[in-house]
Amino acid sequence: MTNPLRDPRDRRLSRIAGSCGLVMFGVTGDLARKKLMPAVYDLANRGLLPPAFALTGFARRDWDDARFAEVVRESVERHARTEFREETWRQLASGIRFVPGTFDDAEAFTRLRSTVEELDASRGTGGNHAFYLSIPPSAFPQVITQLRESGLSDPHEGTWRRVVIEKPFGHDLESAEALDRVVSSVFPPDSVFRIDHYLGKETVQNLLALRFANQLFEPVWNSTYVDHVQITMAEDIGIGSRAGYFDGIGTARDVIQNHLLQLFALTAMEEPASFEADDLRMEKEKVLRSARLPADLGLATARGQYAAGWRGGERVGGFLDEDGIAEDSETETYAAIRLDIPNRRWAGAPFYLRAGKRLGRRVTEIALVFKKAPSPYFQEIAGSDVGTNALVIRVQPDEGVTLRFGSKVPGTQMEVRDVTMDFAYGNAFTESSPEAYERLILDVLLGDPPLFPRQEEVALSWKLLDPILEFWAGQGRPEAYRSGTWGPPGADEMLARDGRVWRRP
Repeated sequence: MTNPLRDPRDRRLSRIAGSCGLVMFGVTGDLARKKLMPAVYDLANRGLLPPAFALTGFARRDWDDARFAEVVRESVERHARTEFREETWRQLASGIRFVPGTFDDAEAFTRLRSTVEELDASRGTGGNHAFYLSIPPSAFPQVITQLRESGLSDPHEGTWRRVVIEKPFGHDLESAEALDRVVSSVFPPDSVFRIDHYLGKETVQNLLALRFANQLFEPVWNSTYVDHVQITMAEDIGIGSRAGYFDGIGTARDVIQNHLLQLFALTAMEEPASFEADDLRMEKEKVLRSARLPADLGLATARGQYAAGWRGGERVGGFLDEDGIAEDSETETYAAIRLDIPNRRWAGAPFYLRAGKRLGRRVTEIALVFKKAPSPYFQEIAGSDVGTNALVIRVQPDEGVTLRFGSKVPGTQMEVRDVTMDFAYGNAFTESSPEAYERLILDVLLGDPPLFPRQEEVALSWKLLDPILEFWAGQGRPEAYRSGTWGPPGADEMLARDGRVWRRP
């Protein structure tokens, strides 16, 4: 395949996958249409997929190959990051197949195996196939069992078979371990890829470079200088059409157990011996293993449900008004927790993690809030709200890094105000960053696992979250907060008890 978009100086996605195919379950869902299919096309458009690549869809639809190709094209034209090119599309479309069926239909999986074998013969996929499970977690065991019984999970000598599992990885430690037993009985550990798309975002990757490639930051990346760390994932939207999934799951299970605890581990970990998968995972696991919950979870956690309010000048209803939500639902749409790490680097500098829906704006960020300068003179003239330095890594939507510090106001008096220095990816680089799913899908096809959490990380995350969920289960309905605000009053009180305040991004 020609590669007109490839700049030889662009190292971000420099490796090209070998001959292989991707089988996608759940192709009618939003994730497949808005993210996965466009990501496959963008990889092809950048010349990072081989001519012998094949994409096979599996779903309960009365489609043939041509109709599925139309669905993929519609998705690509609407959501792809790179421009649409007929040459790229023709190359990709020639390897598109579709198999109709349900997850309990053994004959459908037999047809799927025949399709895969036909692609090996006609397309040259070489017996290498990845199975992407973009399906409800409850269906994981059934599909994995069908892959085993149909022989699809068994590679021939010199070939590979891999499985990709979307989060959530269980709903507690017990269910996560049960799921792992099913998966590991069919696929070896190095063939299991647990997708956390946040780990594919450019800014999360840049966090490692920011810390360890610069002498400027690492010397102050500790509790000697850092007062505390805030990790925020705020959404300005409600649950939309996800009531069937979200009710009973809640924000803590949905994003804190995976996205935020992964950001926490990457922020707090020590420098790995290398950036190979085993070394990187080892340091993340050390952090998750050493993290501690405060003794009183009533004082160190907060949860809430959004009530009616305003979003972008529009009046919106509350969580309990959403279609499909029971009027007595106790599911939280906002969650905040405190974690402490009693080690040499972080003792005395707590981490505060919060996530919520219908908040003031959409933003995900990691903020290191530094201690105030010890000079009594500047504390006296600056005031209590000035001079608190902060290093903010913006994960989305405007990826970049901001440094806040105090500066003298022009004039004759010694007056200090906070100012910011800002780095934005969109301004510093001419090419847009690859979508997270581009990087992650390519890594699956390459068999490169550094960005994928393994089972031990999943288990350690649940060990931190399970006690909080058990505590909340006996507390009744979460505290209400108005849509468009920054969460329930209890969250502000949680930090106020520690003498701190939440950032307002």
